[in-house]
Amino acid sequence: MNPFEEFREEVREGISKAAKIKKDGIVLEKPPQPEFGDLAFPCFILSKKLKKSPDLIAKELHEKLKPPSESLMGRIEPKGGYLNFFANWDRISQIIVESVLKEKENFGKGEKKKKNVMVEYCHFNTHKAVHIGHIRTACLGESLSRILEFSGYKVTRANYQGDIGPHVARCIWGFLKIHNGKEPKEDKGKWLGRVYAEASKKLKENEEYLKEADEVNKKIYASDPKLTKIWKKTRKWSLDYFDRIYGSFGIKFDRLYFESEVEKPGTEISKKLLKKGIAKQSEGAIMMDLEKHGLDVFLLVKSDGTPLYSAKDLGLAGMKSREYKTDRSIHVVGSEQKLYFQQLFKTFELMKSPLANKSYHLCYELVNLPTGKMASREGEVILYEDVLKEIVKHAKEETKKRNPKMEEKKLEEVSRDIALASLKYDMIKMSPSKTIIFDWKSALDFEGNAAPYLQYTHARACSILRKAGEFPKKFDISLLKEPHERHLFQMLSEFPDVVRKSGEDMRPHYIANFCYELSTKFNEFYQFLPVLKAKEGMRPVRLALVKAVSIVLKNALNLLGIEALERM
Repeated sequence: MNPFEEFREEVREGISKAAKIKKDGIVLEKPPQPEFGDLAFPCFILSKKLKKSPDLIAKELHEKLKPPSESLMGRIEPKGGYLNFFANWDRISQIIVESVLKEKENFGKGEKKKKNVMVEYCHFNTHKAVHIGHIRTACLGESLSRILEFSGYKVTRANYQGDIGPHVARCIWGFLKIHNGKEPKEDKGKWLGRVYAEASKKLKENEEYLKEADEVNKKIYASDPKLTKIWKKTRKWSLDYFDRIYGSFGIKFDRLYFESEVEKPGTEISKKLLKKGIAKQSEGAIMMDLEKHGLDVFLLVKSDGTPLYSAKDLGLAGMKSREYKTDRSIHVVGSEQKLYFQQLFKTFELMKSPLANKSYHLCYELVNLPTGKMASREGEVILYEDVLKEIVKHAKEETKKRNPKMEEKKLEEVSRDIALASLKYDMIKMSPSKTIIFDWKSALDFEGNAAPYLQYTHARACSILRKAGEFPKKFDISLLKEPHERHLFQMLSEFPDVVRKSGEDMRPHYIANFCYELSTKFNEFYQFLPVLKAKEGMRPVRLALVKAVSIVLKNALNLLGIEALERM
């Protein structure tokens, strides 16, 4: 157990005995200021039961609590209705630093669990370009997968992609009608996104064109030989395009699912639900009547027999259940689909799907431009590859300023790492429930809450260790008593708990916030306290602290999918 967690358990055990209450019901808070202690017990919760004021309860408990000499508890102080506990940081700090240096990349890792989690994310639809808004699901999904794996779960990474449907028909109609079936020599997948936007605009202007596109859609579903050939060819362009993007983000999926493979099973399941009386028929269409559950009507199959996205999702659920033993299925999808997933999960319950009560929608808000909302139909988007190219250019300029002697090949490599990190961090650092206004300038900030600042902090720690030469074999952490040093110990001790909470709440931004706070406290430490030029006896122990910070920061950045650079 992490030493700070042991301290927390000691506090709860002590309160339990002194107050004669169950340990499970004891809630401890983190005081708003360090001078109030490391943990606080609000005595207000006992006032009604004991019929005493919180102040008096705090004083009485203080008199009863006497930590043993080997305790991880330091002093105890009653104040303002709270009982404040101060950790014995001399003992805790030594244990934490030694644990970090020994466990290295495993520090903060949770115990192996007998639970399998499927995280379904990305969902790039073929025949569309990938814009900056799509990157949020990729970053959140991959980071969450890493956090859950680090927490001890077996994680299956899945990606469900729309490779048939109206959007595909629009694009293929545009390919044939506007471009006469002529294909470009390169960037074919990206080019299809432009064709889709062009076609969408044309279809808005002409009712006849819209009928033609609908006919293309029907023929693709009916496996028309000519259109099937074109569909397969253009679909591959998109998938090759996506593979490049997955590679740049370090994403490797265990299973790629497609609408085209679950369309027929989904239709069959919908028909079975109708036969069983679980689904209903209305004017030839199959639907779930969820009005009594406050979820309106959930349409599965249109009157012409065309399965909707909902029916395909039923087919997908069946396929997932057959292929994987899953204890939890997480869908990383935008918040505009919130009602849809409520309807889908309720349908799982009513049909007694193996995924009923195991499915969770991790919904996130949109990524907008400073000028407003993006729309792929109108082409009003920032394409992922275009913005990456722009960020790489500026990252290169900034890196060259800081390291003018860096070789060109290394400069290119570092600049790309910084650019990718900037994108990832900007997509993760805010709660999924908040809209992102994406601005590449703020994403590339070397001084503020952005990835380059975190990477630069790690590179600075590595630089100190390189210049120091041989790493000390012995050190006495109790020598470090400065507030800036103690703040770092506290941050290191909190990392395992942050990882656990981030996995439980499915909130990768907890890790991002931790990275920023740790980086800020380390830079304050470095600014005010010498390391390489520290007085005799202090140099080895401060080097040990620097090493511990570099390890934990690298571990945390890895959970965000960000490269912890050693030189910048």
